Amino acid sequence: MELTLREMWAVIHGMMLGSLFLLAYAGGLAELFNLGSEYATDAGIAKRVRRLIFGTWVMAIVAWLTVIVGTWIVYPWYRAKPPAGADLSLFPRSLLLSKPTTAEWHKFGMEWKEHVAWLAPILATAVAYMVTRYGVRLAQDNEVRRAVIVLFSVAFFAAATAGLFGAFINKAAPIH
Repeated sequence: MELTLREMWAVIHGMMLGSLFLLAYAGGLAELFNLGSEYATDAGIAKRVRRLIFGTWVMAIVAWLTVIVGTWIVYPWYRAKPPAGADLSLFPRSLLLSKPTTAEWHKFGMEWKEHVAWLAPILATAVAYMVTRYGVRLAQDNEVRRAVIVLFSVAFFAAATAGLFGAFINKAAPIH
């Protein structure tokens, strides 16, 4: 199996970076929920918080890398305008817009990816900051921990929805 340079960057963007963020969410969420356990010791909480601080910062960096690669490397290939009479299969945006059955994939799906997906790294960074700032206090303060979980979940939802749209769009109009 061979990948073109463009396909390789699409794989790095979605399958590697995007998937890494989405998979790591489950671990981070589990750590946040377990901080409030009445069975946790002070030493156990401190260890979990150190792991959570490291993990949330790595996730924030991965989220930023995902949207940066998507926006400045993959997206220009998607959006390229075809010359007159060109094969539209080489121009994904134009291919989607050329058919009424796929035009909405661009009009809604790609708009989500272009704009709303940026919430994921912004909120992931906010989560990493809050975990770093509050540290072990997250184990005692249920309201702050819940706020972090909500921000974390909104970041996940924005990224997961963008990933889903990306997979469907790439299926309908792949970047070659």
